[in-house]
Amino acid sequence: MAVPKKKISKSRRGMRRSHLAMTPTTVVDCPNCGESRLPHHLCNNCGVYNNRQILKDRRPAAQ
Repeated sequence: MAVPKKKISKSRRGMRRSHLAMTPTTVVDCPNCGESRLPHHLCNNCGVYNNRQILKDRRPAAQ
């Protein structure tokens, strides 16, 4: 059986796990409608990607 010869210190264990920390999700504002969206993704609110209308306007019609 593989058994460690020495105890791994808390410092060394922490250094090994240093890249496992969670990072907050990056969110940007849509240049067309100002709604929050993920970078490099289609805007769910207005259907615009890269300043081009990809989907029909999803916003409700003004009354």
